[in-house]
Amino acid sequence: MMFNRPRPLDITSRVWRMNEMRSDDSGDGPIALLRALIALAARYKISLLTCLFAGLMLAGLYAYSLPPTYKATAILLLEPRRSAASAGASGNEQSLDLNRADSELQTIKSERLLSGVFDSLKLQRSPELGPQPPGMTDKLLGYIRSWLDTAEGGKSAPPATGSSSIDSTLVTNADIAAFLNFTKRISARRVGQSFVIEIEYASSDPTLPARVANATVSGYMFQVIAFKEQIARAGTDALQGRLDSLARQVDAAREAMQSGTLPSIPTPDADARVIGAALPPLGPSAPRKSLIIALGGVLGLLGGFGFVAIKLALDRRVRDGKELSRELDLLCLGSIPYVAGADGVPWRITNLQQERFVAAIHDLRTSLEIACTSLRNENSIVVAVVAWTADAGVSTICRGLAELISRSDRHVTLFKAIDDDDDGSGPADNRMSPTGSLAGATFAKLMPDQLAFDEIGGVAVLPIHSADVNANLFADFRNPRVRQIIDAARSKGDVLLDLPALCHSTDALALAAYADVVLVVARAGQTTIEEVSESVQMLRRTGANVVGTVINRAR
Repeated sequence: MMFNRPRPLDITSRVWRMNEMRSDDSGDGPIALLRALIALAARYKISLLTCLFAGLMLAGLYAYSLPPTYKATAILLLEPRRSAASAGASGNEQSLDLNRADSELQTIKSERLLSGVFDSLKLQRSPELGPQPPGMTDKLLGYIRSWLDTAEGGKSAPPATGSSSIDSTLVTNADIAAFLNFTKRISARRVGQSFVIEIEYASSDPTLPARVANATVSGYMFQVIAFKEQIARAGTDALQGRLDSLARQVDAAREAMQSGTLPSIPTPDADARVIGAALPPLGPSAPRKSLIIALGGVLGLLGGFGFVAIKLALDRRVRDGKELSRELDLLCLGSIPYVAGADGVPWRITNLQQERFVAAIHDLRTSLEIACTSLRNENSIVVAVVAWTADAGVSTICRGLAELISRSDRHVTLFKAIDDDDDGSGPADNRMSPTGSLAGATFAKLMPDQLAFDEIGGVAVLPIHSADVNANLFADFRNPRVRQIIDAARSKGDVLLDLPALCHSTDALALAAYADVVLVVARAGQTTIEEVSESVQMLRRTGANVVGTVINRAR
């Protein structure tokens, strides 16, 4: 049965326990969500702050562009109704119930009372109640309609006939529109289940709300007292003193309604008592600019998080090792920071950036040694490092690993891929000779002892490809001679395969099968998760043992 087991799973089982279930320690619930939001906010703080400031600025511009609105409220208390026709000094009182309170509230809201207040204060001429200039939306719709009419050939307006009748119609329509706007601005409501009624009016004119609210109260009193006066005059037992008292109350209520104030004399026959006159507001009640600005900031922040969510959904570039491990279910063995001009491990650390780079290479070597513990006990190991693109920094990582291992008194052989920017010049460049490259040795059918390795920084280096194009095209890296060369290098010490990019050639797939372990390198902010996933799948289909990933140029 052991001979039917594929080789990749055999090596994988010795390196990682594939049958062991991994514990899901990612966490769930509101705490995990809060941590994820904090991490996103920290990562995309510039975008979120930009959206927040944009929301605050737009909300502030909108809030300060709105005209101020002033409100004034008059408070009226309903009292038991008194009979108008009576022989005594005061009439008989009638009970006051909630049904009558609702009826009086509807009376205040009635068109008859409001139209009387509207006409008394001559609000037909109020600019804020008249036709308003079209807004941006209306202008845009008008432009669209005019463009459609022009596209259809243009429709001329009907000739104007009877200008006087049209003018009168326009005046009537303007008055109706002004009255409708007036009714929208005034409101009357009961305070809970009590007999107290609040009458409120809103206007952009700071002096108008108090006049309208008081005029409405006076109009209600005028209407009630005038009705009682008519009943008293129709009665046969009415006294002249009673009529004179009602007449004075009627005149006072009429004058108060016309002037926008309260009656100047007591009005006991109004069946209501004013307990709170409307006063001119000291400041605008709307718009609430601070609330609008705060709401704009919240909407801007939510919009920022929405933008970040869309960006995360569309931008699949690798950012860190945790994200890559979560997406691929594959461990990230190292995260190499970006150091300008880094070319291997220096002999002397001179700055903090070099220290971080060497520390990251050291951690990667340690993680690799832990992953290959069982293989290390048997013999030297062959490690292949590959990426999807050539600019991921595979050569830098391999050079750093090789130099760090060689300084531990272990022999290291590096089969190096030629970078795109490598022109092949230099005293040690002999890639034109078949002995100077792996492809040339394979093409020329040379033995391992016939190869000429370069000694660079204590590391034996042999290029994979040759400067001869024919040797690269006709070389077969699946030839058993390639395994003999790699095994000969393994007998001396560890072997590192700096493989070419997967997107350019399939030579990396052929050479990765000879390695004990394979690392896939992803460049932070450039390599996508799909590219890493495709690399892992391609390598595993060819029998390569992919044990982890490495993030290069990480923040």
